[in-house]
Amino acid sequence: MSDHFLAISFILLISFAGLKMKSLTFSGAVAACFIGISIFAGFGYPGLILLGIFFGSSSFWSKFKRDQKKSVDDLLVKGDQRDAIQVLANGGVSAFISIVNAFMPFDGSFTVYSASIAAANADTWASEIGTLSKKMPRMIFTLKQVKKGTSGAVSTLGTASALSGACLIGISAYLVISIQAVDLLLIILLGFMGNLIDTVLGASIQVQYQCPSCGKKTERYSHCQQQGNKIKGFLNNDAVNFSAILAASLLAVLIY
Repeated sequence: MSDHFLAISFILLISFAGLKMKSLTFSGAVAACFIGISIFAGFGYPGLILLGIFFGSSSFWSKFKRDQKKSVDDLLVKGDQRDAIQVLANGGVSAFISIVNAFMPFDGSFTVYSASIAAANADTWASEIGTLSKKMPRMIFTLKQVKKGTSGAVSTLGTASALSGACLIGISAYLVISIQAVDLLLIILLGFMGNLIDTVLGASIQVQYQCPSCGKKTERYSHCQQQGNKIKGFLNNDAVNFSAILAASLLAVLIY
């Protein structure tokens, strides 16, 4: 009972800290509590440690050199403060895996869970660090140069950051629960693949609008106080993130 009390207190404290630091909205903090409790129920403190590393590192990179990222804000729907939908898009799959494992434990569950966290971390690092690249990114299919922050675009810095983000979670999982070396490599590979899937979905089916006033292409439904004209796609950024993490997790299940 005392362990449960300490864990829940820790989850509440971290969520409150995220709210005070403006990394989370109120709804985002509530969603973070739900995800944290779910993960503790399925994987205990090792699961919470990985979640904490993801949340801490992603929050840091979201705030890092924020002034230099202002130019991409106009292209994106949301900023660096995560609401409930964004929190669930990044952590919902991990929470579901944890709940399943709490009631029906299965072989390789921690590796599958870790892969979902690695995919979320890789994508966040790629987005937040990649926008600081001095070179313009290129679309993954056409290799055409586009503006920083464009969904479906890749850069050397962003790709390296995605791999680094996946490695951090893989190594952390290896340290907290002594998984096999092959599982470590699997987590890193699937985490990186999750980011790649996110990029492919971003380039193909993520929704994009064009402002009828200034002509700017953006993920925002409205721009310049006018409704944008949809030029492609049908999934928003949150749906793309969720789908990519789910795909990486399903691949982990299939491999196991």
